[in-house]
Amino acid sequence: MSRIGPAEPWVVREIGLPSDDAGHRQAESLFALANGHIGLRGNLDEPQPSGMPGTFLNSLYEVRDLTYPEAGFAFPERTETVVNAPNGKPINLTVGGETFDLRTGEVRRHERVLDLRAGTLTREVEWVSPGGVEVRLRSVRVVSFERPSVAAIRYSVEADAELRVDSDVAVDEAQPPPRDDPRASAVIEDAFVPVFHDRDLLVHRTRRSGITVAVAVTHLGPEGEIVTGPDRLRWTTTAHGSIAFDKIFAYGWDGLDQRDKARADRDAAARAGFDELLAEQRRYLDDFWAYADIELDGDELVQQGARFGLFHVLQAGAQAGPHPIPSKGLTGNGYDGHTLWDNESYVLPVLTYTHPACVGQALRWRHSTLDQARERARELKLDGAAFPWRTISGPECSGYWPAGTAALHINADIADAVLRYHAASGDDVFMREAGDELIAETAKLWRKVAYLDEEGVAHIAGVTGPDEYTALMDDNVFTNLMARRNLRAAALDEVSGHIAERLAVPYDERRQVHEQSAGFTRLDEWKSFADEDYPLMLHHHYLNLYRKQVVKQADLVLAMVLCGDEFTLDEKRRNFEYYEARTVRDSSLSAPVQAVLAAELGHLSLAHDYLAEAALLDLRAGGESGGDGLHIAACAGAWIAVVMGFGGLRDTGGRLSLSPRIPPRLNRLRFRLRWRGAGLSVTVTPEKVTYQVSSGGIEFRHYGDVVSLNEGEEVTFKLDPIDDRPAPPTPRPPGRAE
Repeated sequence: MSRIGPAEPWVVREIGLPSDDAGHRQAESLFALANGHIGLRGNLDEPQPSGMPGTFLNSLYEVRDLTYPEAGFAFPERTETVVNAPNGKPINLTVGGETFDLRTGEVRRHERVLDLRAGTLTREVEWVSPGGVEVRLRSVRVVSFERPSVAAIRYSVEADAELRVDSDVAVDEAQPPPRDDPRASAVIEDAFVPVFHDRDLLVHRTRRSGITVAVAVTHLGPEGEIVTGPDRLRWTTTAHGSIAFDKIFAYGWDGLDQRDKARADRDAAARAGFDELLAEQRRYLDDFWAYADIELDGDELVQQGARFGLFHVLQAGAQAGPHPIPSKGLTGNGYDGHTLWDNESYVLPVLTYTHPACVGQALRWRHSTLDQARERARELKLDGAAFPWRTISGPECSGYWPAGTAALHINADIADAVLRYHAASGDDVFMREAGDELIAETAKLWRKVAYLDEEGVAHIAGVTGPDEYTALMDDNVFTNLMARRNLRAAALDEVSGHIAERLAVPYDERRQVHEQSAGFTRLDEWKSFADEDYPLMLHHHYLNLYRKQVVKQADLVLAMVLCGDEFTLDEKRRNFEYYEARTVRDSSLSAPVQAVLAAELGHLSLAHDYLAEAALLDLRAGGESGGDGLHIAACAGAWIAVVMGFGGLRDTGGRLSLSPRIPPRLNRLRFRLRWRGAGLSVTVTPEKVTYQVSSGGIEFRHYGDVVSLNEGEEVTFKLDPIDDRPAPPTPRPPGRAE
């Protein structure tokens, strides 16, 4: 049975083999390699054993019909589902006439290492065949950041026997049945129609979406025989004692020159050679970590989890444009491969301050779908644009409208991401070409849906905020405050400004807390907590959840993080205490945000616990299973918890400010970020904070005081001690207090 080895600073090590399909699925997600353009799940080289085969190309999808027991006006009629692309990973080995299969014989050693600095997955195996032959196998896998369409495998095997290797490109591999979970993907069988095949190339087209994909492959090493058919390309070589080769493959899709592009990219990579691909990968990651790394002295496990999360955020977004960043990245098919609002509110903020080039591409993709968002707004009889809750290519793909169409805050989330990116990057060209139009079109929707009551107060009724357990409410505070920001930035006209300043922010005077939405604090309390009931949505009908004070994920707390200047410190304290007792964290989006506000309010140990929850959610198999792909927002959440939480980073009004503090279990923390071309390093100990500028010049506020530094300069400030306030006295929900 496999296990993740002890925490190491820069690698994730798997020792042994998973014992069941669920274990294989989890490991395949953890050890996925991707570059935002293509993604290879961490399947073994040989096809079996396997949990869920997966090679994903961003925006390679199939269309499915949505059916409803009772249809309604403007319900989406079709959805999109990511499909398993032609797979270049499989390498079958035969030893002395026996198939290399780790379910047989004796596995003396099996170890895989995901190297977060090299950007590689290395596998080493020592196996004795049923016939008694000792076999040593090693493979190294890379998905190139510098060459978005290219992946490569270096493979070597030694044994005192006749060896045969069959290296394949396989199409339409059998998929396991979907999990009984609304977050799981549909399974698309026989997604492709063959178009063309040659000695080095397969070309296919999806049956309904009509996307053509080509994959070109070459093998560098011994002579081999090539056999191709409509759905498989096989390279075979034989030898006694040892075989070693490099397999390089490249994809072309969603364009007019798929064949030529796939071949050209493959040939360029082959000329460069495998060693150069590794060198390019290391240089790319060295640059990334120079501006993104987090150091946490005193918690080795969370240190590993934070870097693991950052690595997968980069893999999800590095080459995403002109495509979206899916909520599972390219590590699995969960959520059907859709992008959701957490892209703009969780993933893009991290990339904005660490690798901003990704963000410009991602937001340009949003802009490329603007016409579809305008059409959706017209369909809903609204103004401007209505961006989809779930999508791959731009149309609304969610058939569950109370948590989808009604979650209009996606418009404001996109506008907020645009404003944040521009403030941090100074990319005026992007604003002229895409950003200004995104802000204006998203704001027009708020001008249409908001209304003024008899007392002149503006309201937005019947919407769903981030908390999907409280749907179709009036005046969701998060939605209203984000809409206000959107309207102010757009400055459309006097009416829009009037609405923005008068938007309601519900407040319960008796309880002295803000209401998540109007009337929320007067709903009945949720009482039927039991460990086996989580997540609640899989054990209780939404009819019950919607009528109770039970919160799936941070909602008002998220509003206090992103719109913190709208609340006093005392309001934040009372609100945090109230909603801690009602938030069940059935979403991976919750813990990072709760960590940020806990840190701001001085609950430093509690914030550290929430940081650990986010950092280790997938890596150590805590919480939800990541078998159908990692939770990329939770991967981003570790950075959010550290930098926005303990670093106190805020960018209110486009101005960078920092208020560092450190939890008692850490001896030192250090993080890095980019701001308008400058590189800033922040080192925090219990006694002091040091700011160092590695490049450019920067101005920011330290606890409200303006600090200006140029390249090569540093400054140190004494930190006043912050008492570690205990967790709020109101108990968290049973089963969610750990």
